[in-house]
Amino acid sequence: MPDPGLSPLQSSLPTAPSGFGAHVLADALAHGVEAVASAPSVPVQAAVPAPAGPLSAIERILRGPSGLGTASLRLARREAPQEPPVPALPAPAEGTAIPGLYYHPVPDPDPVRVEEVSRRIKAWARDEVQAFPPEWEDEFDGFSVARYMVACHPDAPTVDHLMAATRLMVAENVVDDVYCEDHGGSPVGLGGRLLLAHSALDPLHTTEEYAPAWEESLLSDAPRRSYRSAMEHFVRLATPAQADRYRHDMARLHMGYLAEAAWAETEYVPQVSEYLAMRQFNNFRPCPTITDTIGGYELPADLHALPAMQRVIALAGNATTVMNDLYSYTKELGARGKHLNLPVVIAEKGGLSDKEAYLKAVEVHNDLMHAFEAEAAALAASCPVPAVLRFLRGVAVWVDGNHYWHMTNTYRYTLPDFW
Repeated sequence: MPDPGLSPLQSSLPTAPSGFGAHVLADALAHGVEAVASAPSVPVQAAVPAPAGPLSAIERILRGPSGLGTASLRLARREAPQEPPVPALPAPAEGTAIPGLYYHPVPDPDPVRVEEVSRRIKAWARDEVQAFPPEWEDEFDGFSVARYMVACHPDAPTVDHLMAATRLMVAENVVDDVYCEDHGGSPVGLGGRLLLAHSALDPLHTTEEYAPAWEESLLSDAPRRSYRSAMEHFVRLATPAQADRYRHDMARLHMGYLAEAAWAETEYVPQVSEYLAMRQFNNFRPCPTITDTIGGYELPADLHALPAMQRVIALAGNATTVMNDLYSYTKELGARGKHLNLPVVIAEKGGLSDKEAYLKAVEVHNDLMHAFEAEAAALAASCPVPAVLRFLRGVAVWVDGNHYWHMTNTYRYTLPDFW
C-alpha cells in the first residue's frame, strides 16, 4: 500500500484557538510576555476568531517555519503517493468527555493512515517481537494504538514516522503490563527487571566475554524484545540528541514505576503532593518529547534543554497523566489490590467522598492545563525561534490528541456515575 500522505493538521488552533492558549499566545507574541499573566481564560471549546490584518501569530505557527535557515525544520521528504489517498471522512463520535474537564476537541484522525498503521503495528507486535500471546489479542485491538498515534501526530510526514511512535507506545505498554500491572506484573523485583529492559534502550557497553549474554537477554521476554526493536527503528529517524533525550525521559518513567512499586510493597498511601511528584515521572512525558522526531525535524538540544521548555513539557505530561487517572478511574477500581490514582489519594488524604475527590482531581487537571498553555505562550513570546514555535505547537497537538483517544476509547474506559 502506498504511503497515504500527509494528514491534515488536527489541532484545535485553526477553528478554536483556545487550544494551547492560542489566544494568549497571539497577545504575547504581539505585545510581549507581560500579556500572558493578565489574559483571561477562554471557555472550553469556545471559538476565537483569528486576528485580522497581517499574518497572525497563530497563522505563523500553523504555516510552520519560513525564512533563511529554516529549511531543515520542514517536514521530511517523502515520495508522492502513486494513487490519491482516500478522503478522510468523519467517523461517528464515540465516548463522552468528563463533565467540567478543560480540553480542546480535534477532528477524527485520518482513517487511511489509521488503517495502515493498525495493519503494520499488529504485524510487528505479533510476528516480529511476540509482544502478546493469542489470548491477549482482543486487548491489543481494543487499545486502538493506531488511532491514538495518528491523532497525536497529524503532522508526521510518512507512515514510517508514525510507526516509530507507535512501536514505542506499544513497547512502553508491554513493559507496564507485564512487569508492573495487568498481566503478571508485581512490585517485587521490579527494579532489576526495569534496569535490564532499559538496557535495550540504552545499550550496555561491556567486554567481549559478557556482551553475547547481554545481547541474548534482550530477546528473553516480550518487554525487552519490544523495547529493543522499537528503539532500533526509532534511532533510524532520530538524531543522536533526540535518541538520548528519549532515553533520559524513559529513565524518568522507570523511576516513577519504582516509586509506585515501593509504595505498593509497603501499602503506603502518599500525600497528594507526593503522589503528584511520582506522577511527574511515571507519566506520558516520553511521548510528547519526541514530537519533533515524529514530525520529521529537530528541536536543537540547547533549546530543548531550556528550563522554560522543560517546564512546558513537564506540565503537558502532568496534565495528560492526571487526565488518564480520571478516565481510567473506573477501570482501576476493578483491578486487583488497591490501585493509586489521584482521586483515590485525594479522597483518602483529604477525607472527601469519592465524588468530591474526583471533582477535585478534575480541578487539578484544569489548573495544570491552564499553566501549560500560559507557560507555552510565554516561551513562544520570549523565544520566537521557528523550531521552538513548531515544537510547542506539536506538543499542544499531542495533548489534544491524547485526550481524544481517552475520550473515544470506550473499550477501555467508562466514566463513574457522579453526574
